[in-house]
Amino acid sequence: MCEHAVHVALLPNAGMGHLIPFLRLADLLVRHSCRVTLITTKSTVSLAESELLSRFESSFPQINRVDFDLLPFDPTTANSNDPFWLRWESVRRSAHLLIPVLSSISPPLSAFVYGMTLISPMIPVTEALCLQSYILFTSSARMFSFYSYFPSVADGATSASDVLEIPGISPVPTTSIPPLLLVPNSLFAKIFTEDGRKLRKLNGVLVNTFEELEAESIEALKLRDGLPPVFALGPFMPCEFEKLKSNDGDADSPLKWLNGQPQDSVVYVCFGSRTAMKREQIREMGDGLLKSGCRFLWVVKVKIVDSEEEEELEKVVGEELMNGLKEKGLVVKTWVDQKAILDHPSIGGFVSHCGWNSVSEAAWYGVRVLAWPQHGDQKINAEVVERSGLGMWQKDWGWGGEQMVKGEEIGKANKKIMSTESLKNSALCVKEAARKAVSVGGSCEINFERLIEEWKDKDRNI
Repeated sequence: MCEHAVHVALLPNAGMGHLIPFLRLADLLVRHSCRVTLITTKSTVSLAESELLSRFESSFPQINRVDFDLLPFDPTTANSNDPFWLRWESVRRSAHLLIPVLSSISPPLSAFVYGMTLISPMIPVTEALCLQSYILFTSSARMFSFYSYFPSVADGATSASDVLEIPGISPVPTTSIPPLLLVPNSLFAKIFTEDGRKLRKLNGVLVNTFEELEAESIEALKLRDGLPPVFALGPFMPCEFEKLKSNDGDADSPLKWLNGQPQDSVVYVCFGSRTAMKREQIREMGDGLLKSGCRFLWVVKVKIVDSEEEEELEKVVGEELMNGLKEKGLVVKTWVDQKAILDHPSIGGFVSHCGWNSVSEAAWYGVRVLAWPQHGDQKINAEVVERSGLGMWQKDWGWGGEQMVKGEEIGKANKKIMSTESLKNSALCVKEAARKAVSVGGSCEINFERLIEEWKDKDRNI
């Protein structure tokens, strides 16, 4: 076979936490002279996904976009009511339909990279096509260590303990295990354990992290028997296509408001694209922000899916509290340009759920983090935040919704994250390491070139 440009097909999972890193990976591949085909389902779960895909398509006309038609799916046959996980299950049940789709793509594919919740159904597809099979693991390397080890826990191969002793990394507290993994027969647990057992069938795993942030976990994964090669390709840099349309004339525009604030004075509070907080906790958060004495930019979310966000902000927060909040900060209930916010000189701290995209972006911009994990992988990611020096973690707050965290506690923690000079300096050190990783000769660049050479070698041998 004559040599041609490496051609990679990408199939992201539902949810902005999965879609954003896939599109950033697509941008990286294009900049490394690869052909890219993006496979997406015809409808998205959220409006934010749809709008982001539209901006991406306009920015990259050279990328081939392929629609994936899903089979009809009765959600009552899956043990979940989460719309994003139900979409994952729908894609899993339709996976065999990808065989003619992938085989018809021209020029022939060098590799297929798909979402981390699609391993079991995609392995037969790639085996049938003799196609190189990779996942993009959209969380931390520490979380991947846990993910790859968890099947032995599920099979009862380890003794009961307060921690999980995973080879090569510091112990993971059992309290950091995603709660749904402990719910018998939950859809999340089913997918997690089924796919974890199939990892050895992959040709490789791509992770949005870098050695300076997670040296211990990355080194441990290299030494673990039975795992495919792991490529630390991060941090994925924010891209121009993600930028929301500016509306500088709007007095409530977050960026316009930030322009009027002193440098390093504002706490940014946001819990991601799919974390809905209970109303009582929202009001305690507002009370805590006032008690902290800090300026703040707060993104409020009460529904998992953005299209269902109909209730007025004042009703959610409470009119009296809202009036008080306006004196010190800005409260919004809409999708925001998080990259532009974290990059703004007035931002000093970030109260975050520790979704991995948010952690990576905080690392890229050197913004110190107050970690408040809400669900899923977020406690394990919070461990990375704490261990790397990117921020601090209030472990006694538990999971989001597990207990009511009072405003007084929230205020004290916010004040601490903003006033502790050592946290500011260590976060800036993480930023410097992140920039070094993607520079010429950095760990990201080296690993990316190694991956592309691997794909080229396999193309030459066909």
